[in-house]
Amino acid sequence: MTVYDFQAVSIDGKQIELSAYRGKVLLIVNLASKCSFSRQFAGLQKLYETWREHGFEILGFPCNQFNGKEPGSNAEVRETCQRDFGVTFPLFEKIDVRGETVHPLFQYLTEQAPFQGFDPESADGRWMRDFLRQKYPDIYAGNGVKWNFSKFLIDHDGQVKARFEPTVQPEDIHPFIERVIG
Repeated sequence: MTVYDFQAVSIDGKQIELSAYRGKVLLIVNLASKCSFSRQFAGLQKLYETWREHGFEILGFPCNQFNGKEPGSNAEVRETCQRDFGVTFPLFEKIDVRGETVHPLFQYLTEQAPFQGFDPESADGRWMRDFLRQKYPDIYAGNGVKWNFSKFLIDHDGQVKARFEPTVQPEDIHPFIERVIG
């Protein structure tokens, strides 16, 4: 099984076979435009612009599961992402990325790339770890997506190569993309 075995609905309501991205390197991200991590949109867009001509795509999946940080409709999400953050990479409809109603793609991604913890060497990593342990121990437990802006790097063959937690900045993913693109 690969990510190419899944389907998702674009933010415009079109059913998309992820096999349409066969042969590309992908970064699949769950997003929320009202989240404090939304500052990462600029870095994601820069990654997209840097690597797109080399067969790289970012697939953005809005999610409202973490403190209600993506409350709008799909049309509102698209408008906000484009207008406020300059997003040009593909966006999909809002989905759940954990729990009983998890989208099958994200179930697969978290099975292929289990949670390895937050970086204890970074202030953001320590803060996120402590925040989730104290306020949301059920989210911290297990391998599910922990918060908005979790990122999964997929190789040319549709295999999950790496998982980056929300505290990992897009610019820190650049060397991993470079290696996978070759």
